[in-house]
Amino acid sequence: MLAAAKYIGAGLACSGLIGAGVGIGVIFSSLISSTARNPQIRGQLFTYAILGFALAEATGLFATL
Repeated sequence: MLAAAKYIGAGLACSGLIGAGVGIGVIFSSLISSTARNPQIRGQLFTYAILGFALAEATGLFATL
């Protein structure tokens, strides 16, 4: 019984990573569509995308704590 509760708790703790995964997907899909519309500012957009990726990943890491 205790082992089952541990597995359920671990699964619930990892469910916070779903939001981080969705956020990262949205960030990079926006990067692709923005680069397709305006290729001249690709470097600036990539910088913002990496910053957004880091913030989204940090929230996922904080969710596992």
